[in-house]
Amino acid sequence: DKTVSLRKDLSEMHEWITQAEEEYLERDFEYKTPDELQRAVEELKRAKEEAMQKEVKVKLITDSVNNFIAKAPPAAHEALKKELDVLITSYQQLCSRLNGKWKTLEEVWACWRELLSYLDAENKWLNEIELKLKATENVQGGAEEISESLDSLERLMRHPEDNRNQIRELAQTLTDGGILDELINEKLEKFNTRWEELQQQAVRRQKSLEQSIQSAQETDKTLRLIQESLAVIDKQLTAYTADRVDAAQVPQEAQ
Repeated sequence: DKTVSLRKDLSEMHEWITQAEEEYLERDFEYKTPDELQRAVEELKRAKEEAMQKEVKVKLITDSVNNFIAKAPPAAHEALKKELDVLITSYQQLCSRLNGKWKTLEEVWACWRELLSYLDAENKWLNEIELKLKATENVQGGAEEISESLDSLERLMRHPEDNRNQIRELAQTLTDGGILDELINEKLEKFNTRWEELQQQAVRRQKSLEQSIQSAQETDKTLRLIQESLAVIDKQLTAYTADRVDAAQVPQEAQ
């Protein structure tokens, strides 16, 4: 009777292990949305914790079998001992695999969150570029004011590539594993398109501002020459007036 009872306990535990393996380890998982991935992480965590809780039962079965073996003749317990060894090995493997898979999914989830964080940071920078491009669309003033606008745009464009590299690496890691691949490809395509467009606009704006600076400098130079010429003429006229020179005697250029 004791043997039957022990075999029943062993069988029930084996059955639970088999079900857990089929449900959490052998089933194919596809993670196409963040919600699916998050649910899988939570599900694996619960499964891992449930398996750990079974440790008490496995220990009770082990103690019961060992106590029985200590009192029963060898012929009666050899098969039982083998069944116990198989159970312990299967249970330990299950716990190890569940824990490993949970850790992997945890890392994948963290990778996804990190990717979103980098995308958010880069999109904020792109927003700043958009605002700067609008602000420098029609810069009023002379060469100095335009130069200040150009400098501010160039400072903003001196943005490190680190975040963009991280985005590429994280996205590659996830899509290589078939994780959220469609969603990630969609987000990356949108981000890269926007990045390229704004980069091109910024380059065009820089060239435009440089040309505006050159034009403003030429205009300033021309105005300065005119002002200098007028100052000379004014000085001459003042001198003529002071000397009471008749208008007919004033040189043609002064007239």
